[in-house]
Amino acid sequence: MSGRARLALYAAAATLMTSCALLPLVSPATWIFQAAFLLAVQTGVGALTRRVPLARPLTVAAQALVTLMMLTLVFARGQALAGIVPGPEAFQHFSALLQAGADDVGRYSIPAPLSDGIRLMVVGGVLVIGLAVDTLAVTYRSAAPAGLPLLALYSVAAGLSSGGAAWLWFLLAAAGYLMLLLAESRDRLSQWGRVFGGAARGPGPESASGVVAPVRTGRRIGLVVLGVALFVPFALPSLDGGLLDGAGRGIGNGTGDGGTIAAVNPLVSLRDSLNVDEDRTVMTYRTNTGDTQNLYLRIVSLDDFDGTAWKPAQRHIVDVPKTFPTPVGLSGEVKRATIRTQIAAADWYAQDWLPMPYPASNVDIKGSWRYEPVGRTLVGDHGQNTRGARYEVTSLMVEPTAQQLASAPEASPAMKREYTKVPESLPAIVAKTARKVTAGSANHYEQAVKLQDYFAVSGDFRYNTQVQAGSGSTAIANFLKEKEGFCVHFSFAMASMARTLGIPARVAVGFTSGTPQADGSMAVGLRDAHAWPELYFEGVGWTRFEPTPSRGSVPSYTQTNTPGEIEPAAPKPTFSTSAAPSAAPSASESCSPQLRKLAACPGQSPSAAVGTDDDIWPSMKSVGLTLAGLLVLVLALLPMLWRIRVREVRLGGHGRSEADVAAHTLGAWSEVTDTAWDYGIAPQESQTPRKAAERIVRLGELDPKAEAAVHRLAAAVEQVLYAPRPRSVAGLADDARRVGRFFRTSASRPARLRALLVPRSAVRAIWMASAAWTNLKTRHHHPTGQNT
Repeated sequence: MSGRARLALYAAAATLMTSCALLPLVSPATWIFQAAFLLAVQTGVGALTRRVPLARPLTVAAQALVTLMMLTLVFARGQALAGIVPGPEAFQHFSALLQAGADDVGRYSIPAPLSDGIRLMVVGGVLVIGLAVDTLAVTYRSAAPAGLPLLALYSVAAGLSSGGAAWLWFLLAAAGYLMLLLAESRDRLSQWGRVFGGAARGPGPESASGVVAPVRTGRRIGLVVLGVALFVPFALPSLDGGLLDGAGRGIGNGTGDGGTIAAVNPLVSLRDSLNVDEDRTVMTYRTNTGDTQNLYLRIVSLDDFDGTAWKPAQRHIVDVPKTFPTPVGLSGEVKRATIRTQIAAADWYAQDWLPMPYPASNVDIKGSWRYEPVGRTLVGDHGQNTRGARYEVTSLMVEPTAQQLASAPEASPAMKREYTKVPESLPAIVAKTARKVTAGSANHYEQAVKLQDYFAVSGDFRYNTQVQAGSGSTAIANFLKEKEGFCVHFSFAMASMARTLGIPARVAVGFTSGTPQADGSMAVGLRDAHAWPELYFEGVGWTRFEPTPSRGSVPSYTQTNTPGEIEPAAPKPTFSTSAAPSAAPSASESCSPQLRKLAACPGQSPSAAVGTDDDIWPSMKSVGLTLAGLLVLVLALLPMLWRIRVREVRLGGHGRSEADVAAHTLGAWSEVTDTAWDYGIAPQESQTPRKAAERIVRLGELDPKAEAAVHRLAAAVEQVLYAPRPRSVAGLADDARRVGRFFRTSASRPARLRALLVPRSAVRAIWMASAAWTNLKTRHHHPTGQNT
């Protein structure tokens, strides 16, 4: 077996070993056999095309085409031409399968059933990663960068799964990558021969002691590194997530203002939280206020709505101050009370954001936490989370009156600019319904109360946790039409409608107050997870509203008669957030699939997202822009790629027989003249090789070694051009490479970049294309055998 074939085999093995990390995610795991077979075919196609040989891009294209045809045969046979050639119907079927797979991933707990959509996602993903690894490690002979796609595959699997066997999947993935590196190093060393000296000890590529020693050393280093990599995760704190867990980790980078919190969505599907069979306790707390029904535990605010999802905007985070600044917009005329709350999070609950009553003015907590000033939230730094946290929060209980809210002046232009933005994709029905519901209102407060009443009382909306979650523009329009949903739909719809009316609005995520316990504490369970809108009123600040019927508590400042109304607002009862006391964490080792989906089992970490695929067009637009960007990038790199390919052909394995001595010699000389041209020394075709060599030496200011190499090449060219029988001259390719190295090392950085990215000699490709086109037209106008 050749060295490259062996390398291809190891590349496929590394991909397959890394793919084993996906096994815990899907049941049954029979997909791995199908993926292994298709991966073997893909690898075989690559090995055959490299033996032809084809140009490297053509090899990759051939593998990609065969991979697409195999996927068509397996998943879209009925929609393809002859069962294997994909057409528009086949691609539509692929899109439908992927959409169904994405829905299944969001619907089922781990392990998910092996539906056709999920099977296409995992098998297709393995083949894409396998193609990338084979391309980098085998086609382009760079095994080290091939670790990046392997790492991407392993990271996706590790981020979704958890359990005691995680170390096994890491061991397999790391071993596969090390095998690939060792295979490449062995292949390279076998080509060097006796580079280190020493007599051969026997046949085979490992006969020289200088080859065996580096290979053995590499194996030892690999084993040591693998052992350290296995040990370090056990020594570091756990990074498992929890309910409403964020996707980002390690968001801070030290002290001061240097960190940011990424714009990720920390909201997990609240429908699943509300439908759990066992309402496990997330946290317990004690507070010195008797008004616990209005004490919502806020985690984070979602203030960026792009038409696909509500999510937190990217914000700077700083060190936690001893005392938080006064909340934005809150004036001294508004009644407030200071309360203290002692909170204890469950040992299994790992959440990056710290649940706190809003607005907090002081937090006493141990650990590595950072403060986000705009949302007034605390976020864990470098893996810090709420697992087993004990902390005390000092916060304000703000009690505005209806009159204060009704007389609030307009918000500042900056506030309205940031918090009243709505995407262009928002259906017109949203703004139209908002105007209709709030017709006759004298101010923003009246509009807000009417919106809340519309959802909670008069609009005939039904609270149903079985409705599919969604946060995009289409989901909001469907909710207004169907009038059925849960807190996600109510809060997102009211916030969007408020923005269309010019009221600054955002959505808060967290928990309602929980259930009183016999010992005077409050217990907050999974079913208390909630989302609610916050509207901004100048002089009061961000103010909570409760549009979701039968959930949470309706604020007192919205239950009074709305100013300007003839009829009083309908009374709204205060609902308990739980029908039954929250159960304490079970000591049982068993855990239902529903709870595993919610990360309600110790060590589980869910994905953090609310349906962000409600709108197909934004996704398709992003894909199109990405493809257009890649096309532009490829076109920009074409001169460099063409130049690299020409160099490889010129300095390749020619000149080993008398038949191609001339081609090899002239190719090496052309490479030298083109290299000089790339660095600013344009060729003069009328000069003899000797004169041209002298000119290159003079203008390029070559050192003695490079100068001797150029003259040897010129002499070889003259011998080929004028000798009766050209003789092969050894080392011409090395001489050409030596000249190229001199130009690269002696030139300035801008000159090197220009020679690499925009080589002047690449104009030869245009000349060649023009000449081919001229010849084609000549043959077309003057066919062979016709008199002219």
